[in-house]
Amino acid sequence: MKRVFVFITSFLLLCSCVRDEWGAMWIGAPWDAEEFDCDNVPPAPVFRKEFKCNKPVRKAGIKICGLGLFELSLNGIKVGDDVLVPNESSYTFRPRLDENPILPLDGTQFKNYRVYYLEYDLTDKICQGNNLVEVLLGNGFFSTDSRRFVQSYGTPRLICRIDIEYEDGSVDRVVTDRSWRVAKSPLLMNDLFDGEIYDARLEGKQEWTRPVRRKAPQGRLMLQTGPSDKVVRSLAPVSVKDMGEGEWEVDFGETVTGWVSLSGLRSIPRGHEIEVVYPRAEYGNGIQKYISSGRRSESYSPRFTWYTFSKVLVRGYENPLQARQLRADVVHSDIASTGEFECSDELINKINEVWRRTQLLNMHMGVPTDCPHRERGPYTGDGQVSCVTVMHNFDADAFYRKWLRDISDCQLSDGYVPNGAPWHVGCGGGVPWGAAMNIIPWEHYLHYGDISVLEEHFQAMKAQLEWMRTSILPDGTMLQARKDKNGKELKWFNLGEWCAPYNTPERGLVHSYYLWKCADYTARAAKVLGLNEDAAVFSDLAENTAEAFHRKFYNPSTRSYGNNDGSNVFALDMGVPDSLRSIVLGSLKQEIKANGGHLNTGIYGTRLFFEVLCRYGLEDMAYEAMTKTDWPSYGYALAQGSDTMWEFWDGRNSRVHPMFGGGLVWLYRNLAGVWTDESQPGYKHIIIKPQPAGKITWVRYSTLTRYGTVAVRWERSAGRFRMSVDIPEGSTATVYMPTGGRIVELSSGHYEL
Repeated sequence: MKRVFVFITSFLLLCSCVRDEWGAMWIGAPWDAEEFDCDNVPPAPVFRKEFKCNKPVRKAGIKICGLGLFELSLNGIKVGDDVLVPNESSYTFRPRLDENPILPLDGTQFKNYRVYYLEYDLTDKICQGNNLVEVLLGNGFFSTDSRRFVQSYGTPRLICRIDIEYEDGSVDRVVTDRSWRVAKSPLLMNDLFDGEIYDARLEGKQEWTRPVRRKAPQGRLMLQTGPSDKVVRSLAPVSVKDMGEGEWEVDFGETVTGWVSLSGLRSIPRGHEIEVVYPRAEYGNGIQKYISSGRRSESYSPRFTWYTFSKVLVRGYENPLQARQLRADVVHSDIASTGEFECSDELINKINEVWRRTQLLNMHMGVPTDCPHRERGPYTGDGQVSCVTVMHNFDADAFYRKWLRDISDCQLSDGYVPNGAPWHVGCGGGVPWGAAMNIIPWEHYLHYGDISVLEEHFQAMKAQLEWMRTSILPDGTMLQARKDKNGKELKWFNLGEWCAPYNTPERGLVHSYYLWKCADYTARAAKVLGLNEDAAVFSDLAENTAEAFHRKFYNPSTRSYGNNDGSNVFALDMGVPDSLRSIVLGSLKQEIKANGGHLNTGIYGTRLFFEVLCRYGLEDMAYEAMTKTDWPSYGYALAQGSDTMWEFWDGRNSRVHPMFGGGLVWLYRNLAGVWTDESQPGYKHIIIKPQPAGKITWVRYSTLTRYGTVAVRWERSAGRFRMSVDIPEGSTATVYMPTGGRIVELSSGHYEL
């Protein structure tokens, strides 16, 4: 009897592994193994299931997850307007992560895994009678070439459940199991890096077979709450130029991410190839190839990748190519714009516009990326350094909530936070990258005023600081030196500043600054949460780190913290001792003057540069640096004709990189003067303190808060300063007039000052 009970228990446990709480099974294609073979990638699998509804339907819906990406259709019509779903996450355990020779990481120590599913209402789409559901699976980041920047998790797999409630109160359920059918689709190749090849000759020619059971990912199935990617807009060509011999140059007028859709192509011989050739200056832009079916009219749009382009070549079309047969579908995460900035200086307006474009082009599948073509990596350092600028421009609440969970999931058992989340094996970085775990929750709390983000991530913030403390030197400063199994230091785990134009600050100085920053933010978070003991511990750590920083890095003989490398900006943001303030400010001014008025900072120093200058009354120097058009400056890329920001000031590597956008916080908090009060965050109490700079004669900025829109407009002429402000219902404001020292307390409403 005991043996029977054990057998039954084992059988039930096996069944629970086969089917999750949906009562559904993960299924895959029988020609695939569990592990992804990057040398033998078959066409994308398409799954289908026929079912009947013989009674009037009151309500119907579907829960679905297809890894890596899916496209759902019901009765031949695509369901929803999402693309490139679900959001990327740490899906499941990957072996051999620690075998990477440059960036080894022990994946067994990751804290958590999760898999996102989506829900769609099918009530108006289900027919009374026969129905057919089809799901096409793409590879995404789940099944990609492990020799590139990402290591594969496994082969494509699907799980879904359709719930149908009839008018008479009865219910039906359709779940993935082996009764479904699967076939190889006409999508011969799909890869986020390599692109797509589609053979229209194979449409309707599939050989259907039974799917096989697949292992469930270790990640817990969770409803996707981060924004999906969508085709947010479409562009018509600004020109189509005949290059001869069936080749056409198509210009869409601006840099976008997405794809070129072809429609109404006529009289193409069966088997003829039409190729869209994207710029290959940076690898990562794959191919887009369509093989004709020979129909009278043919159309095609990619599904499971994106490209970065403003111009393309269309090859292989011998007939006259019309602009109406082409469009650029602009694809990125569906993020609403909430902030608007404009001023009297057109160059500054253009810089802000170019950054906004660059940032949106780097928001895909629920994560921010470093570049949308070459690496497509969710770098934590790039993300944290620009997060405040993002929040001032976009509704990024749900976006960062989702990404913070990714960062926390990738945290190792010792508290270390990797340079990318979800972890990509090509993500190099160092201490400022892991600092995202401490910086983004606090900045999110300040901007959106929701304490739940601090509650959810405080333990991860605390664990990250405990990791940082293991690298504190006897003198109280920090120098992280993560090593491989053989004791050799790993360069790409221990970076400090990145992409500085002249000299790079000492790593230890940058690491120590971020130890102070993380301790300071975590102490503030602890205080908000009522964790007074933690608040005291981390406040002491911040104070001790600052003291050690000044003792070690200030050089009395040079009267500086560094050598024309932006180090003084880090020191001044931290706050130098009173006795050194005028000396260090003098040294910083001399640095800037010696550089012809240009900034001298990499991505982390640039985040601080303009605000530090304004904090110490040097707003005119900030304006001068912002409006330079020669190297190194924001305007340099624009002067070269770029409509996106670059990774390096001189244009090396990626030319679609948003990280230097961190410095643009100056526009909203200093020029416009709009701050949220830390004691009443989320713009419950607003501080308005404009700092006019340079030749700017007027500024206009507004941002949508949880209470409504905050708006400021000021102008100055002939020694006179005027300002109008709008304070939303439920908020109050303290306004500091920049002339005369006047301070005004305001409730909600519109005011002219």
